[in-house]
Order: sequence, then structure tokens, then C-alpha cells
Amino acid sequence: MLKEFKEFALKGNVVDLAIGVIIGAAFTKIVTAVVEDLINPIIGALTPGGLDFSNIYLMLRGTAPEGASLADARKLGTPLAYGDFVSVVVNFLIVAFILFMIVKVINRLRREAPAKEEAPAAPPADVQLLTEIRDLLAKR
Repeated sequence: MLKEFKEFALKGNVVDLAIGVIIGAAFTKIVTAVVEDLINPIIGALTPGGLDFSNIYLMLRGTAPEGASLADARKLGTPLAYGDFVSVVVNFLIVAFILFMIVKVINRLRREAPAKEEAPAAPPADVQLLTEIRDLLAKR
């Protein structure tokens, strides 16, 4: 059973998947930083009043003063904090678009790569022996 597990765990597909998950997690952190530190501030600067996604909410129960932070609103009632959801959706769209572009490039490279021509397989030993006997008989 241990041998079977070792064969399964060390197959190329499993190792490739593990590497992909690790790289994906790191890539997600990069995209999150880009959205939170670059895209959201630009959107905030371009919108009147400096839109801040982290503090966009709708009070479902209770009241919060105008311009109160999300943390303050949570103390005063039940806010529906959809601003973070907007940030997550933007992160997802960026990651999905970049992965789409990567897959598109890989598919193009696969189509353009010349097919490897395999050398013809050597005939079985008995066929080689019969061929040699035929050639010897033809010489006589």
C-alpha cells in the first residue's frame, strides 16, 4: 500500500498540480496587492469623494453616521459590506484574464511546435533474422 501511494504521489501530474497550487496562491497575493494598492486608489482618486471599497456598506439593522468606517458600522448594527466583495470580484477577473492569456499562449505554442517524427520502430528479432536470411539467399 505504501508503494502504491508513493507511485501515486510522485506521478508527474500530482507534482505538477501541487506546484500549480503553490504558484497560484502566490500569484493571488500579487493580484490582491495590485488591486488594493494600485487599482482601488486610482478608482478612489477618479471618483468624486474618493471612493474607498473597504468602507462601502449598507446598514441592514441599526444606523451609522454618514462617513462612518465599516468597523464603526459593525459596532452600531449589522452592515452589508459589499465593498470587499467588489474587490474580490476585481481580483478574480484579473486572475481569470491573466490565466486565459497564459493558456492562449500555451495553446498557440503547441499548435506551432513541429510534430516530432518518431524513428520507425525496429522490427522484431525474428523478422530481422528472416530479412538477413532472405538477403543471403538473394546473393547466391
